[in-house]
Amino acid sequence: MTQQPPAAGGRFGRPVGRSTARARRVFGGQGEGRPVQSSPVTTRLADIAAQAGVSEATVSRVLNGKPGVAATTRQSVLAALDVLGYERPVRLRQRSEGLVGLITPELENPIFPALAQVIGQALTRQGYTPVLATQTPGGSTEDELTEMLVDRGVAGIIFVSGLHADTSADMQRYEQLRAQGVPFVLVDGFSPKVQAPFISPDDRAAMNLAVTHLVSLGHTNIGLALGPKRFVPVQRKIEGFVRTMQDLLGLTAQDVESRLVQHSLYTLEGGQAATTALIERGCTAVVCASDMMALGAIRAARQRGLEVPRDISVVGFDDSPLIAFTDPPLTTVRKPVPAMGQAAVRTLLEEIGGTPAPHSEFVFMPELVVRGSTASAPGERTRT
Repeated sequence: MTQQPPAAGGRFGRPVGRSTARARRVFGGQGEGRPVQSSPVTTRLADIAAQAGVSEATVSRVLNGKPGVAATTRQSVLAALDVLGYERPVRLRQRSEGLVGLITPELENPIFPALAQVIGQALTRQGYTPVLATQTPGGSTEDELTEMLVDRGVAGIIFVSGLHADTSADMQRYEQLRAQGVPFVLVDGFSPKVQAPFISPDDRAAMNLAVTHLVSLGHTNIGLALGPKRFVPVQRKIEGFVRTMQDLLGLTAQDVESRLVQHSLYTLEGGQAATTALIERGCTAVVCASDMMALGAIRAARQRGLEVPRDISVVGFDDSPLIAFTDPPLTTVRKPVPAMGQAAVRTLLEEIGGTPAPHSEFVFMPELVVRGSTASAPGERTRT
């Protein structure tokens, strides 16, 4: 529940459960009497100061709109109010520069809420109000959500893993949006048919990191579980996977694609189904195109009486929130979500401001995070 902020100097009304006179005594106003240290108002002020890393006097100056406080310090105090659940005083509420739409394909995969949070925070810091629009099965389509946001006069739109990533989709929709004068940025996907800034992780490098790690552990039968082939990130992951398997293990591209690549859905159940097929082909390690699929891979292994990582190793992709606390903790390739989200906002604001970034793709390097779901191949442990 949103709480009222502590009053400072009696300027914002009385605090809940205490008189205005008491508030003036606590915060150094003109009332008489010494400060009451045990007051809930004092406690709240101290909490805000601790959260912001500043003094109570500084918090009081910010709440009263007094000069002499650095902009960064003032922002820290306002952020502390938000974190602790206090409502900002009316005079301190920022006037929005406008609305910015954010369209995501879903929210069940935790990587999408994580990216939405980064983008939302970055927009808010620049004075914009983010509007999250999410597609749902049987619900609004990307085109319908786009039309709704345009009708509401958004200053721009950020698309995450949208139709721009689908090679079978008509890219004319984005040119029509540009013709309407609406700036936009496309995240996770690329099409040379669209003149716009793209923000992507390096999917090929991600597969190189995962396969190199598994080969170093002695694995040679490594499978890849991922989504439908029509999506650009899927195609790029296959390219990186095949190339690394060729370079490190001397396998042919045809052998890798026909025997070691399994397409499914980007869900836990999809990962389970793909991994079951790969286990039947003798794979001792599986690289998954998302952490959700990797959790499905672990389930598939356990259903067959296999232990992860003793009998089979699993690598995910994304490093979603809380994935480090799975059983076992998941080894994964971390998508650079903070850098990608901030770059998407920065690029969109340049478009809105009339100084657009080059209409090309900005590619961000992922990193391997080794945890407890990968280990030496079974044969390697026998020899050692």
